[in-house]
Amino acid sequence: MSALRSAASGTRPAPAAYPISSWIRLLGSEFRLVVTRRRNIAGLATLSAVPVLIAVAVKIWGAGGGGGPAFISSITENGLFVALAALTVELPLFLPLAIATISGDSIAGEANIGTLRYLLTVPVGRTRLLTVKYASIVIFSLLATLLVAAVGLIIGVILFGAGSLPLLSGTEISFAGGLWRLLLACGYLAAGFAAVGAIGLFISTLTEQPIGAMVATVLITVGMFIADTIQQLDWLHPYLLTHWWSAFADVLRDPMYGGNIGRGLITAAVYAVVFWLAAWARLTTKDVTS
Repeated sequence: MSALRSAASGTRPAPAAYPISSWIRLLGSEFRLVVTRRRNIAGLATLSAVPVLIAVAVKIWGAGGGGGPAFISSITENGLFVALAALTVELPLFLPLAIATISGDSIAGEANIGTLRYLLTVPVGRTRLLTVKYASIVIFSLLATLLVAAVGLIIGVILFGAGSLPLLSGTEISFAGGLWRLLLACGYLAAGFAAVGAIGLFISTLTEQPIGAMVATVLITVGMFIADTIQQLDWLHPYLLTHWWSAFADVLRDPMYGGNIGRGLITAAVYAVVFWLAAWARLTTKDVTS
């Protein structure tokens, strides 16, 4: 009867809830679009080149007597340290830049080429679109981090071999145990990068210029790193997203120290929720004309 009244009055009945399969299809389509774009492929290739460069340089010229970024001096002891050194080197700029590129383009890119208006038509909806966009950013964050670690691990094992892993606390664990800790480190860092993605997603809803959103996201990340080095701002440091990223090294202690890692995960979760909600508030009230 209610359906007849709706038809008679010229209105449509409320749509049914989206089935899970439709969410999966939409997410799959979005993620395929992200990973098949040429600029994103080039970005992933650049990320992969860094651990190769580190490993080859250390193989030819040695570890340099303990200088350079963290874990460089330990590479010759175990190839797994190439992955850890690569993550350390790419942490301040390369990995955040890759996430900023994806997240900054997520909404602004659609608006720039004029497809956002069509994506927001029934049955997609704005909340659903934003959720799928952010889910693809989260998956890409994990993919990029694992890619750097995997390439570093492979080239490291080829050039320096595999064996027991010396931890920062002085004890040794098996190579399998080292792999498990590397995965934990990747998951932790990916959570931080996903929070950067939420910032980029919000900025992407404010403009129709994807490059501007990318640059703004990178500047915010770099600004956090700079603020974290200023001693007079030590009261601010615990609230900076990037302040806790170096805590991934705590997985290489025996026992693992989870204090800083826990704070880092909480900080990342707060940033992700706050900026996703800000993006949602902006997109759901935005007058989309392109």
